[in-house]
Amino acid sequence: MNQFTNTNYQQLLQNLEYLKLKQMGLHLSEVIDFSIKNELSFIDTLIKLTNYEVDVREQNMIHAMVKVAAFPHLKEMKDFDFEFQPSVNQQQLRDFQSLRFIQENENIVFLGPSGVGKTHLATAIGITAAKKRTSTYFIKCHDLIQNLKKARIENRLESRLKHYTKYKLLIIDEIGYLPIDPEDAKLFFQLIDARYEKKSTIFTTNVNFKSWEEIFPEPKLANAILDRILHHASVVTITGDSYRLKQHLEPVNE
Repeated sequence: MNQFTNTNYQQLLQNLEYLKLKQMGLHLSEVIDFSIKNELSFIDTLIKLTNYEVDVREQNMIHAMVKVAAFPHLKEMKDFDFEFQPSVNQQQLRDFQSLRFIQENENIVFLGPSGVGKTHLATAIGITAAKKRTSTYFIKCHDLIQNLKKARIENRLESRLKHYTKYKLLIIDEIGYLPIDPEDAKLFFQLIDARYEKKSTIFTTNVNFKSWEEIFPEPKLANAILDRILHHASVVTITGDSYRLKQHLEPVNE
């Protein structure tokens, strides 16, 4: 840094601090030394210096997007045991991770019994989307309906529906685990209808589609909901044993 006076260097540090460019300030000295040693142009030096700031801000943004999504856990696709669940098509999952389905406003439905990895896969795709700065939100079906019901009582249903509609990817987990009364089913329909062909939604359910009338008591409403969910959807049916029972199914080493 012998080309720069100490006064100029300190002034530059102060300017970076004032502009809240912390990473550029932290790496200024090493970038200057590297630039001189490698005879970088002024533009290349600035690119190298600003890259430190951009990289950290990008990581912070990704962290914030993942946090806002409210995932129940941070299990990613690499953590999924495909050998334990051979019914899952890995190529199809890789296609989901490309997020093409979001670009085309399509849905995904994970169907299967409890414990086979539906929530894990839905979350893994959601994390991929959030890391690519796609607005994503995860919520259990029961919590979603309770929130909509509360909003209706407080005369703010429209704003709550807009809130859930704004996300490019909404993950609704555990449809069918708890019964839904007719009035609540209408609230659920309003949300599904608002997102229909506009945004993508991932659903997980343990109930076969033919039995959805048991979840939504009114057959016409159940059909209307299913029609909108399945019209542009990929259905992933998972068969096999429960991960939660896996350790009990493995032989004990004596």
